Amino acid sequence: MHLTHLSLTNFRNFSRLDVDVPEGAVLIVGDNAQGKTSLLEAVYYLATFVSFQASHDRQLINFLAVREPLAVARIVGEYAYASQDIETQGFTSHGLGPTGSSPESQAVHHLEVRVIQEPNGNGGGSRLRKEVLLDGVKHKFSEVVGKFNAVLFLPQMMGVIEGAPEERRRYLNLALGQALPSYAVALSTYTRALSQRNALLKQLNERGGDQAQLDFWDEQLAYSGAYLIHARIQAVQELEHLAVHLHQDLTQGSEVLRMCYQPAYDPLPAPMGQFALPIDAPVDRSRIALDHIRQGFQEKLLSLRKEEIARGVTVTGPHRDELRFLSNAIDLGLYGSRGQVRTTMLAIKLAEVAWMEARTGHQPVLLLDEVLAELDTRRRADLLSRLGQGKQVLLTTTDLKLFDPGFVQGGTVWHIQGGQFT
Repeated sequence: MHLTHLSLTNFRNFSRLDVDVPEGAVLIVGDNAQGKTSLLEAVYYLATFVSFQASHDRQLINFLAVREPLAVARIVGEYAYASQDIETQGFTSHGLGPTGSSPESQAVHHLEVRVIQEPNGNGGGSRLRKEVLLDGVKHKFSEVVGKFNAVLFLPQMMGVIEGAPEERRRYLNLALGQALPSYAVALSTYTRALSQRNALLKQLNERGGDQAQLDFWDEQLAYSGAYLIHARIQAVQELEHLAVHLHQDLTQGSEVLRMCYQPAYDPLPAPMGQFALPIDAPVDRSRIALDHIRQGFQEKLLSLRKEEIARGVTVTGPHRDELRFLSNAIDLGLYGSRGQVRTTMLAIKLAEVAWMEARTGHQPVLLLDEVLAELDTRRRADLLSRLGQGKQVLLTTTDLKLFDPGFVQGGTVWHIQGGQFT
């Protein structure tokens, strides 16, 4: 899969941009605040419909256009891939690869996202809405996630390892939403059910009532939540398997990486009579059936009902899951150095590319922002040798001298200034 053309209108600091995007490595060179990262953000938005930088979608609209009552930011991408897409593939029950193949031919698609600020209709203020069109037809966002795939690395993504648990859950949701067609739908269903259940718990806490009203929402939460837990178990194990080898290469075998998924509702509880101790050890949950997780989760919700009514909130479920990253058994989120965290994040992102390709049959577009900063000469060389094998990689930098001359000559160089490319 590769992006062939990108068009931006009133997006961030771009009032207008139309550019054909070549395959291979594209190096985007320019000073700070010229639009390099915004370009990567736009491409990633086409894949996930989420910004890693903006706290609100209104911030995506150009600062001059947003002053008007009616303002529209548009991201339009054309992308091509071999026609043996995800709908025509099967997957093995234990591994990652496709079970069959078909003759390849190029399929080209047109994807457009609109962020619209418009008057709210009651005489004051404005409202914001979003639209997505695939090949000219409007769709729900959950129906289009995963049609175009991209993996993004930003320096601020160190927060995935060092930050709060919700940042790690967000990382999992964005990755799995692209690779698993049903994940985004399950996540949306779970979020709605959780909101309704929490509202009912608060009502029962404040006014009392029939606790049996929770039965329906328990079933809804268990059904969608079990799917999320099951998908996360499988994905983390597969990502870890790929990331371990990449991480060993980047650290010259001096460190061993482990990804530790800690579900809030654990379908594999500790044996009876044993106390939970803070001892870290690998746990294999991959063989637990989806129905078993669903049944156990629903029973857990029932057992916690009195406590949750007293607190007015759902206390267990995928919305409270945790994911930790360990190197040589050391928790990097607590004790990792800046270099260790950056190297680990790079290994995870490269693993995500391989994992997504295995899951979908297409290599995603790789987006790297200032990726060589803070890396020593050897790690730069190791990373560039891997990037040279990618179908399409977009890299930003303020200093082209950080790159090996051979890598530069084998790619395309864009110079950007004030949102304009040469």
